[in-house]
Amino acid sequence: MSGREPTASSSQLVLIPSYNTGAKLLETVRDARAHWNPVWVVIDGSTDGSAAAVQALAADDGGLRVLLLPHNQGKGAAVLHGLRAAQAAGFSDALTMDADGQHPAPLIPQFLARSRERPDAMILGRPVFDASAPMLRVRGRRVSNWWTNLETLGAGIADSLYGFRVYPIAELVAVMQRQPWMRRFDFDTEAVVRLAWRGVKPINVDAPVKYLSAEEGGVSHFRYGRDNVLLTWMHLRLMLEFVLRLPLLLWRKLRRQPPFQP
Repeated sequence: MSGREPTASSSQLVLIPSYNTGAKLLETVRDARAHWNPVWVVIDGSTDGSAAAVQALAADDGGLRVLLLPHNQGKGAAVLHGLRAAQAAGFSDALTMDADGQHPAPLIPQFLARSRERPDAMILGRPVFDASAPMLRVRGRRVSNWWTNLETLGAGIADSLYGFRVYPIAELVAVMQRQPWMRRFDFDTEAVVRLAWRGVKPINVDAPVKYLSAEEGGVSHFRYGRDNVLLTWMHLRLMLEFVLRLPLLLWRKLRRQPPFQP
C-alpha cells in the first residue's frame, strides 16, 4: 500500500477474476488496493498456488475479499460469481480488471468517478497500445469491434474486448442470468453488446494496456485458434438475435435522433 489512502466506497468495488496468474496476481491486487477500497478477487479454480498469497494478504486487510471457485469455469463465470455476491452485499457498480498486470490501476478512481456521474452508463476502457502489443492481437480486435458496431447499430462502443471497465451490476446480472453464454472468453464482447441492447450507454475513456513478456511475469491464456472460434460463434449468435431485434433497435435509434432543422 502507498502512503496515500485509497478511495473508499460502500457502493462501488473493484472485481478481479484470476486463473493461474502466478505472482502477477498479488502485484495486481496490491496495486488495486493502493487506489481503491474494497477490492474483491475471484479465484477461478487456480491450480498454481497463486491464491494462497492473496488469501494471506486478505487476512490482514479488511478492504480485500477473496472468493474461491472449486474448478475453472471461465472469466465470465468468475465475474458473474463476484457480481452476484456484490449485489447481495448492496454494491451498485463494479470495475473489472485483469489479474495479469495489463490494466492501469491508477485509473481506477477516475473510471469509478465517471460511473458515479453517469449511473445509466457503462464506462469502457479504450486501449492505448504501446510497442509491447502483438500486431496480430491488435488487428484481430478490429474485426470484433467492426461486428460489435454493426450489432449495436453504432452505439459508440470503441473497443469490445478491453476488460478494464465499469459495469452497472444489476443490469449485467440481469443480462447474464437470462442466457447461458458469456461465461468464458466471449464475456467481454457479449456483455457490452447486450447491455447496449438494454439501453445502457457506453462512455469510452482512454486507458493504456501493456502486454508483459514471460520474463516480466506475463501470463496469457489466450489461444488464437480456440478463442477466435469462440468469438466467431458468439458473433454468429449475436447477429441472429440482432436481426430479430432490428425493428426495436431502429425505433430506439430514430427516437434519439434530433429533429430535422431546415
